[in-house]
Amino acid sequence: MKHFLIYTNRHKDKGMAMTGRIRQYLEERGQRCTVIVKEEGEGLEDAIPQDAYCMIVLGGDGTMLQAAWDAKKLHIPLIGVNMGTLGYMTEIEADGLTDALDKLMEGSFETESRMMLNGRIYGREGGFQEDWALNDVVISRSGPLQIIKLNIYVNGQFLYDYSADGMIVTTPTGSTGYNLSAGGPIVEPRARLILLTPICPHSLNARSIVLSAQDVIQVEVPPGRDGGEQLVEANFDGAHTVQMRTGDRIRIAVSEKTTEIIQINRVSFLEVLRRKMSER
Repeated sequence: MKHFLIYTNRHKDKGMAMTGRIRQYLEERGQRCTVIVKEEGEGLEDAIPQDAYCMIVLGGDGTMLQAAWDAKKLHIPLIGVNMGTLGYMTEIEADGLTDALDKLMEGSFETESRMMLNGRIYGREGGFQEDWALNDVVISRSGPLQIIKLNIYVNGQFLYDYSADGMIVTTPTGSTGYNLSAGGPIVEPRARLILLTPICPHSLNARSIVLSAQDVIQVEVPPGRDGGEQLVEANFDGAHTVQMRTGDRIRIAVSEKTTEIIQINRVSFLEVLRRKMSER
């Protein structure tokens, strides 16, 4: 008997119909199931059972990101059931559900290790806050609609001072998220690298920069226009936000934590990309 964790977004799974269907199918075949319901803005890290065989995530890519954050300390493999729109990270479509569940029970699958980012925000008055991201860390303005200034360092060496709406620091997994919308490149998710993509840069020559996974990025918040204080925020996977201001800095590097994604269909990333890009 295996212990399956069903992690569901009730706003995507109306009436919990799909959740109930999966639970019934697994329990009728002698499996144990625990259902965790994701609520808006709620972290569920402490609710994850340590003996879970795998986590079946019902929702879209946003729900997958939250599930990865909640499970980051336990290395429980995740597989997504697409109930959103594009679903780059979700493996299972509704019409292939029972076949996928059979393969999970049989152990007929592979896992793919995805790198994560660790971010440490150092305040100008001392101390730090820490968080993790599977997709990206986005440093953007907080408050009035205006351009912000950011100083970027790589391995302690000054790179560039950007005037923009913000900066996206992304993993290969996150390349199809906000990075793509901001004009950044798409990267095969098994690659080991870090992308820097400015958001609406106030420049004609600002482009994405590809860095090694061994590089350490530091983003510093300098004084703003006319020496005034800037208010910005560091956002981890679109869900966890830390406020920053002039004099603060964030150090971003590859984390020792990873997210294990279950691969059942063995469809190549290029095939998924072709299919998603053809959707309207």
